Amino acid sequence: MNPGIGLMKRRLETEESAISLAISGITKKFKVQTNEIQSLETKYDDDSGDWYVALGWKNKRVVVKMDSVLAVIIEIKEI
Repeated sequence: MNPGIGLMKRRLETEESAISLAISGITKKFKVQTNEIQSLETKYDDDSGDWYVALGWKNKRVVVKMDSVLAVIIEIKEI
């Protein structure tokens, strides 16, 4: 029997760790330098346990959705 999501330790506990993972995913997907990326906004959803990080560089803007327990990127959406 596996513990429920509420009993599992979160790997993305802080805003800084969520931003770091989001920037890492963006640099790999869009081949952009980390010093060009700006963090625009960060939100944590208490119900689902997901982090949302809005990032921008040049004329692009993206929202990165991440699972806080598994510390993985779920979705990268360009806006």
